[in-house]
Amino acid sequence: MFSTSFCHLQRVFALRCSPSRHFLFPLMAEALVASSPKKPRVYPFSSVASGEAGQNKRVGTHNGSFHCDEALGCFLIRLTSKFAGADVVRTRDPQLLETLDAVLDVGGVYDPSRDRYDHHQKGFCEVFGHGFNTKLSSAGLVYKHYGKEIIAKELQRDESDPDVQRLYLAIYKSFIEAIDAIDNGVNQYDTDQPPKYVNNTNLSSRVGRLNPDWNDPDQSPEKEDAAFHQAMSLTGNEFLQSLHYYVRSWLPARAIVIDSLSSRKDIDASGEIVVLNNYCPWKLHLFELEQELKIDPPIKYALYQDGRSGTWRVQAVAVSPDSFESRKALPSAWRGMRDDELSNETGIPGGVFVHMSGFIGGNKTYEGALAMARSALCL
Repeated sequence: MFSTSFCHLQRVFALRCSPSRHFLFPLMAEALVASSPKKPRVYPFSSVASGEAGQNKRVGTHNGSFHCDEALGCFLIRLTSKFAGADVVRTRDPQLLETLDAVLDVGGVYDPSRDRYDHHQKGFCEVFGHGFNTKLSSAGLVYKHYGKEIIAKELQRDESDPDVQRLYLAIYKSFIEAIDAIDNGVNQYDTDQPPKYVNNTNLSSRVGRLNPDWNDPDQSPEKEDAAFHQAMSLTGNEFLQSLHYYVRSWLPARAIVIDSLSSRKDIDASGEIVVLNNYCPWKLHLFELEQELKIDPPIKYALYQDGRSGTWRVQAVAVSPDSFESRKALPSAWRGMRDDELSNETGIPGGVFVHMSGFIGGNKTYEGALAMARSALCL
């Protein structure tokens, strides 16, 4: 089952890594080749008793039960030029740890100059910065110091590129911070109320279930190391999938929203209507860019073409990203109407519909959709 699904992934990502594509996804290509069952094992694990120096650099973490943060941290650090292909040594032996090139989640030391990334010691309070205040885990520490390099390598740009910085912050917010918080016991909400349901589908929970069962008669270091290898692959692949989403979807969408904001006063003198030349996931970008670019007055309506029907949509912008309330919903007199009834009510030909809540409507033409938005601003 594993080999079948893996071969499918290889075929999918081989297409994405084609030189004809704009983004080459080198990290995923490397990870897939490295993990192929037909290739020699490239995630060798040294047992606790082993301390022999090898040709490659060695990254250490603790043995015993493992967690999401050190599994992901080990995967991430091996994506860097400095530690590419490094062996992973799982031990708590301080003498052995001292000989290693990098140590994660064990050893009681945080010292990036020596690539020591533990967060359990007394007095540790390191955070990511840039407005983030969650205490870092070993994964967050590795990402803080090597995340830009990893992202730049994927984008095939310099670390100083503005898009590298944008992705560096966005991926910490959307992916890494939750792992830091869960490992450090930080609740997602400030409340004493018990949760209304149990959610054990997060990445940290899934990694936890990869540990050998407590009642498994085989509690050998070899079985534990093999399970940790699975955890590295699981966390690493999800990180790469997140990174690739931001590269191939998030960044292009952001560029579209920036263009629409820059030309908003060409659309309407109010500056409160934007037109998306290509439909994309625009809402979060709009809220972030309004703050970043100090857009005032805020945008009330976004226009875009429906890719299936060819008609145009007029969508009211919500008051916040997670709200159903609109800044200025389409007029109540229009709501629930369709086709000729709507056109007669608005006085605008080509009406298609207006939702009962007023958050969205449609017209057969761009000119009609724009006229609806302009009219709605005045009502």
